[in-house]
Amino acid sequence: MTHLWVRAEQRPNEERVGLTPLGAKALLDKGIRVTVEDSTTRAIPIDGYRLAGVEIAPENSWPRAPADAIVFGLKELPDDDTALVHRHIMFGHAFKGQPAGQKLLRRFKAGGGTLFDLEYLVNSDGRRVAAFGYWAGYAGAAVALKCWSAQKRGALCGPVGAYESSLHLQQDLQTELLRIGTQRPTALVIGALGRVGTGAADLCRTMGVPVSKWDMNETAHGGPFPEVLAHDIFLNCILARPGTPVFVPASASHAQRRLTVIGDIACDPDSDFSPIKVYDRTTSWEKPALRVHHSPPLDVTAIDNLPSMLPGESSEDYAAQLLPSLLTLETLETGVWGRARDMFNEHITRL
Repeated sequence: MTHLWVRAEQRPNEERVGLTPLGAKALLDKGIRVTVEDSTTRAIPIDGYRLAGVEIAPENSWPRAPADAIVFGLKELPDDDTALVHRHIMFGHAFKGQPAGQKLLRRFKAGGGTLFDLEYLVNSDGRRVAAFGYWAGYAGAAVALKCWSAQKRGALCGPVGAYESSLHLQQDLQTELLRIGTQRPTALVIGALGRVGTGAADLCRTMGVPVSKWDMNETAHGGPFPEVLAHDIFLNCILARPGTPVFVPASASHAQRRLTVIGDIACDPDSDFSPIKVYDRTTSWEKPALRVHHSPPLDVTAIDNLPSMLPGESSEDYAAQLLPSLLTLETLETGVWGRARDMFNEHITRL
């Protein structure tokens, strides 16, 4: 019997989950065994899973799960160098040459386990079957606005946290913006037709921020892109990959510009293909803004788990997208899972 083991997230500020109680019940009805770890942080309480009929395991007990269990989480595992013997479903961030990703792959190779990377679960047309993109864009735009508001008060953006709902986030942000009056920045969203860009543009529009929406047509010439510097806020919603143009060169820090805030929502600064060359590391919930130039200020925000600022809504949305694929876990050799396994095998052989 196929056995899915949903682990508790062990990363700070991570309350999301990729399976709801309703989804767990659907898997059980399909004949798939489901174990859900207890969690002190998960946005969806354990009681709902218990009522669905799943087995409940202690928090962080997944290393002792049966050898044939498929361990399902979202963010990274503890960085303890242990060999990974299970099959894991997670965001590995391991296939673009990232140093941490290479270390993760070596752990899988040492233990004989397999990574089914959620970023590479794609249908036959190459489109991802599930993504947190909309809520990443929504939250990322909110953090960028917080950075801009802090600048107007002569400060660097302070810590950010999770919200009960998007309405609560809107109310908090509106209160913060009103502290500086009715002035609103201009924003440029690149990747505006995708999930991430749509979320970013929606948040801006809700907050009364004028948005220029760009996608492939506007960036096809490959640059340079002086329009980026002519806006107050630039929101990058395009994943780094070979051929991605450089939107913000290293020289932009010292250039004449209106731009004062960059929200790198795609957030892949250690990739060789990053389109933003003025910074080299992610930021955090505790310190969301990295000041890369002082006069005039230029702040970069690049938080890599933005959807967890809205853990309830983002979990419900993502889990609904992913459930049809989870219902096919009994056929790991073909379809969505087969393609993800092939991607893993391709990279593991290069180590």
